[in-house]
Amino acid sequence: MADIETPVLGEYQVIPHIKLDTMAGSKPYIAKPDVQAGMGFPKELVPDWENVAVKKLGDLVSQSRALQVFLDSCVKCGACTDKCHYYLGTSDPKNMPVARQDLLRSVYRRYYTFAGKFFPKLVGARDMTKDVLDEWYTYFHQCSQCRRCSVFCPYGIDTAEISMAAREIMDTVGQGQKYCNEILVKVYSIGNNLGLPGPALANTLEGLEEDVKDDTGVDVKYPVDVKGAEVLVVTPSADFFAEPHVDGLIGYGKVFHAAGVSWTLSSHASEAGNFGMFIGSSKDLHKVAKRIREAALDLGVKRIVVGECGHAWRVAYSFWNTLIGPFDFLDQRYPIPQHICEFTYDLIQRNALKFDKSANDDKVVTFHDSCNVARASRMGNMPGGQFIIPRAVVKASVNKFFDMAPETIYESTYCCGGGGGLLTDELLDLRIKGTAPRMQAFKDVVEQHGVTHIAAICAICKAQFTKVLPYYKFPMDTIQSVHGLVSKAIKLGAVNE
Repeated sequence: MADIETPVLGEYQVIPHIKLDTMAGSKPYIAKPDVQAGMGFPKELVPDWENVAVKKLGDLVSQSRALQVFLDSCVKCGACTDKCHYYLGTSDPKNMPVARQDLLRSVYRRYYTFAGKFFPKLVGARDMTKDVLDEWYTYFHQCSQCRRCSVFCPYGIDTAEISMAAREIMDTVGQGQKYCNEILVKVYSIGNNLGLPGPALANTLEGLEEDVKDDTGVDVKYPVDVKGAEVLVVTPSADFFAEPHVDGLIGYGKVFHAAGVSWTLSSHASEAGNFGMFIGSSKDLHKVAKRIREAALDLGVKRIVVGECGHAWRVAYSFWNTLIGPFDFLDQRYPIPQHICEFTYDLIQRNALKFDKSANDDKVVTFHDSCNVARASRMGNMPGGQFIIPRAVVKASVNKFFDMAPETIYESTYCCGGGGGLLTDELLDLRIKGTAPRMQAFKDVVEQHGVTHIAAICAICKAQFTKVLPYYKFPMDTIQSVHGLVSKAIKLGAVNE
C-alpha cells in the first residue's frame, strides 16, 4: 500500500481542528492535449483565457436560474461546515462546502454583481487570475458532488452544481481533468469506460456462461446484441471483469433466467456510467446517453434496465427523459427507465424467485446508500423506494442484516469518498481521508453487530471501497454487489411460477 497517513477512527473528530491548505497539493493530472482535443476542448490554455472563463461563467449563470440562486443566496450560516466528508477527513477549511463554493462565488461577485464591481474588497470579490484557476483546479477536484451538504443547507444550495460549473469552465479554457476526459473519449470511440471492444466483450460474456455452468450446472446466458430481446441491460463496464462487480452481473443473468425474461447487453452502448455529469457538460451528458437510445431502437427491446451504478441511475432517472426521450417505443406498462433492483424486487414481491438465504450465512451484511441514488433519484412507486428496495433485495438474499447508524444512512448517507470523477490514483490520499466518516460508521456496526460485509449498488463505491478498506484494516473483499448476494442465494432451474 502507498505510504499515506490514514485517519485513526478511534480518535476521529466530528469537527476537526482546521489545518490551513493541508490539501493544497492534491490535484488530478491535467488532460493531455490530444485528449482535450478529442473532447472538443482547447488543447491548452486559450489566449485571453481569463475573459473566456468569465464569459463562460456568465453564460452558465444566465442559462441556469438555480446556479444563480446558489451563488446569490448563501448567508454563511455554517450549517454545511461539518457536512463534507473531505473536510472531516482532511481538516482543510477550503473543503468546507461554503468555502469551496466561495472559490467560484468570489469571481462571480467580481464580474456579475454591483457590489463586486465597485467595492470588491468589501464583499470578498476576486479577479480571475491563474492563481485562482489553479485553486479551482485543486479544490473543485476535492468535491465528489455527493450533495450531502445540500441536505443540511437551509437554502438548499447545491455545491455539486457549483463544482460542475467550475469544471466546465476549466475545460472550456483548456484545463480539463485527465481521468474524466480520457474515459469519455473511450466511450465515444469504443462504447464503454474501460475501452473494451465488442469482440472482447463477447468473449468475456462467453467466459461467464462457462463459469456459471460449471458452478451451477445450469445454462444461464449472458447475451450481447440480440435483436428482439425484451430487456436491454446497460451496466457499468466494471461489471464485465472485476470482483465484486462481476458477481453482480452474474446475478443479473440468474435473475433473468429464473424469471424467464429475455434480455441482452449492447456492444454499442455497453456502459451505463455517464462522466459528462462529472465535468458539468450537458453536451457530453447527451452524447453518452444517446448511445443507449440508439441501441434500444436498433435491438427492438421493450424495456431498459440499468445495472448497479449510482451516477448512472441518477442520470437515467433525472435526465434521460430530457436528454434522449420520449420513450414512446418502449412498453409503457413498465418503469422507464427501471433499476435492476426494482426489477428483482418486483419478482420477489410476486414470489417469482426462490432463494436459499443460507448460501450467504458466512456473511453478516450492512448496506451503503450510494449518494446519487439516495439524494438524487427514486425507485418504485413509493416514498423512499431508493432506500427500501435495495435493502429488501439484500434481506431476501441473506439471513443476517444490520443497518449502520441512522444519521449516516438514507438522505444523510456519507459518501464513499471516490465519486464525482475522483476515482484516480493521484487522488488516493484524498480518497482515503474522505472515506473516514463512512469507515467510522462501518466500524461501529461491525463492533455492535459483528457485520462482516458492506453491500452497495454503485460501481464507483465498490471500486473505492476495494481500494481503501485495507487502509482501515478491513479485508478488500468486505465490499459486495447487491446482486452478488442475489447470485449466491437464488435457486435456479425451471421458471418459477
